[in-house]
Amino acid sequence: MAEQNFDLIILGGGPGGYVAAIRAAQLGLKVAIIDENPQFGGTCLRVGCIPSKALLESSHLLVEARDNMVEHGISATKLTVDLSTMMKRKTSVVDTLTGGINMLLKRNKVTTYVGRGKLIGNGQVEVSTNDTLTAENIIVATGSQPMHLKGVEYDGDFIGDSTTALSYSGVPRRLVVIGGGYIGLELGSVWSRLGSQVTILEGTSQVLPGLDKEIARLAKRTFEKQGLTFKTDMWVESAKRSGNGCVVQCKGSDPIECDRVLMSAGRVPSTKGVGLESAGINVDGRGFITVDSDLKTSAANVYAIGDVIGGAMLAHKASEEGISVVERIVNGVGHVNYDTIPAIVYTHPEIAMVGKTEEQLKEAGIKYRKGACPFGANGRARAMGEAEGKIKILADAETDRILGVHAIGPRAGDLIAEAVTAMNFGASSEDIARVCHAHPTLSEIMWEAAMAVDGRSIHT
Repeated sequence: MAEQNFDLIILGGGPGGYVAAIRAAQLGLKVAIIDENPQFGGTCLRVGCIPSKALLESSHLLVEARDNMVEHGISATKLTVDLSTMMKRKTSVVDTLTGGINMLLKRNKVTTYVGRGKLIGNGQVEVSTNDTLTAENIIVATGSQPMHLKGVEYDGDFIGDSTTALSYSGVPRRLVVIGGGYIGLELGSVWSRLGSQVTILEGTSQVLPGLDKEIARLAKRTFEKQGLTFKTDMWVESAKRSGNGCVVQCKGSDPIECDRVLMSAGRVPSTKGVGLESAGINVDGRGFITVDSDLKTSAANVYAIGDVIGGAMLAHKASEEGISVVERIVNGVGHVNYDTIPAIVYTHPEIAMVGKTEEQLKEAGIKYRKGACPFGANGRARAMGEAEGKIKILADAETDRILGVHAIGPRAGDLIAEAVTAMNFGASSEDIARVCHAHPTLSEIMWEAAMAVDGRSIHT
């Protein structure tokens, strides 16, 4: 059994873990990082964010060629889909990026361990490779995994989670998606574009729960036009294999027959076998590790970041927390602005948001003003043939400080970056309105929405 001493040990090689490792190495720490998979990058890169975006891009190109190019005077004949080639491209994208991360870790002299790390107390970590590591500081960044609902007979084939749905060998004729959140909509969109009849079951009264309701309603109408079927207030009691298909039973409803079932009803923290009890680390009622404002756990010099502590379960949030913890360890100062973490749904059109929703502002009794601009009023959007959607800005009624920005439309995920930057600097809607935005660009929609907050909209 080999023993190694480090300044910092990180459990988990995902966006929180590997980013923290690289930043720690830059600051002069001797770092070890442990992950079960030889491809560092975590769920997001291997079986989440990146492969799903690769398939979303491929399937979107199909729709463009099949349905939308004709109005540009371009016609395609004998259009076919080679699913195996599409999957190979997805795998190639993942392999390239994971290879890049492994190279970055090596270049920054981060010691990597492929195995399962377990806390055993007193600053020690036992690795399944029979190594025992010791460090002054430890970060737990073990991420999350798909939630499995009671009554759903998961088999990883006919009834599976998001990982399964990234690698179907064929296009299911009828696909039922359990959960109307980000993952369900994105993967539902992929298979719908490729030819599946997709039905999305959501347990609440709103598709994309937690989203600003005005944007959620617009999104639902848009996706219904694309062929997706939504059933809200549907509590799934069971999902079972039946011959060469599946049957899903919801409370108070008739059984739903389908060929495949995708479970995307949320995620739970991955803490099994991590040794939290041995290290004296507390968790909450849902299993998330509890941390203080400095992201410290109840164990001395042990921190936790990313999905494993809950909150916004997003890769970029985990990365920000990883950098914050490392800089706090080395320099005594680290910071994450949780009020300005953007969230994006990579459907088409995209949905993006940052800050408070109208519902949250009303519930808190905060007076606000609203400005909005539809994509249809924008010359660039019209030229692109992407006129659906809108951007709306919510600003404090007294100070004009931006409180929230919500968008649905083409490139919304990129456009939201301006709002995030503005909010980080405490900007007002007038600040955005006074910035010259190039014409013709989609960014003018943000400008027009900011103008509209004060009733000065030009093109709407």
